[in-house]
Amino acid sequence: MTEKEQLIFNLIQKNPYISQQELAEALGLSRPSIANIISGLTRKGEILGRAYVLNESQQIVCIGGANLDRKFQVKNKAQLGTSNPIQSAKSVGGVARNIAENLGRLGMGVSLVTACGTDSDWSFIEESSTLYMHLDQVAKIPGKSTGSYTAVLDTDGELIIALADMEVYESITPELLQKQDVLLSRAKCIVADLNCPKETLQFLCQFARKHDRPIALIPVSSPKMNRIPDDLDGIAWLITNRDESETYFNIKITNEDEWKLALEKWLSLGIANVVITNGKKGAMIANNEEGIFHMPSIETKDILDVTGAGDAFSSAVIYSWLNGKNLRDIAKAGAVNASKTLQSSYTVRQDLSAAQLQKDMEELS
Repeated sequence: MTEKEQLIFNLIQKNPYISQQELAEALGLSRPSIANIISGLTRKGEILGRAYVLNESQQIVCIGGANLDRKFQVKNKAQLGTSNPIQSAKSVGGVARNIAENLGRLGMGVSLVTACGTDSDWSFIEESSTLYMHLDQVAKIPGKSTGSYTAVLDTDGELIIALADMEVYESITPELLQKQDVLLSRAKCIVADLNCPKETLQFLCQFARKHDRPIALIPVSSPKMNRIPDDLDGIAWLITNRDESETYFNIKITNEDEWKLALEKWLSLGIANVVITNGKKGAMIANNEEGIFHMPSIETKDILDVTGAGDAFSSAVIYSWLNGKNLRDIAKAGAVNASKTLQSSYTVRQDLSAAQLQKDMEELS
């Protein structure tokens, strides 16, 4: 930024509602000059326009992965060292992005903060996502590839090999997020997945405590549990599965008592609300005020695709919590949204809305 741009940036950061005339008077510039500088900063993504700040003051901010998912299924028995005829498909994915779309479809205001390349993969993700979330804060990193996950499947749909290119998410640094100070400090809730580096997640937890913003952490896999921040005190939500909890605590969860003990371990670290999902055995949800509840899994027939079901669960949990529901109803909403997503060929089910989720829950009663 130029010196004038930095001065304007600093003044807007202190007072997002400052007028262009007030800026002009403070800096001794004409109002048209101020307007031109603000326009340039907005195009660069360095600041948010005044109307945007007003509109975005209660956004849910989702931070983490936004991938392009590719599936290649061989038509015959796979043969190594030669060409194999395949059927291919691509779709948008990434934990933070999937949660953002679910919440957007549920009628929440959502902003996605991620890092991507300046490539056609990002263009595809952007086109598929823009209806459900704001993408103004996405950092485009020259020379990097947009995150991708590529699965090669056999004729029965079983995985032969998967290739994950997630290096771009190392660019989601504390320095990058410091540029989003206004957006984050006014967030209705911050949702971060563990595609982010550990130092970034620690920064976000400290930021949330300092600004009294609720934050939810969403693990993405057992190997990335080493990115969990050292200090979890004050975290609003942790939504994890059995494998991830086993990895973090170096324990085995083989029965209901061990399952409950793992929840108590998470709560003892200062987390307000915890979920541990356990596949067909359902989910357990807990906090210190309401206790521990078990939500049985919903029998789901005609499963089309398991992709995105966990993100659907997390989204409905966060949505229901923000709407003041109790733990039982929160867990129920998560289970219902996950079940309906399993019956969809899309990563985020296309019929999702606040009214539809309510109807789905009433039908289960």
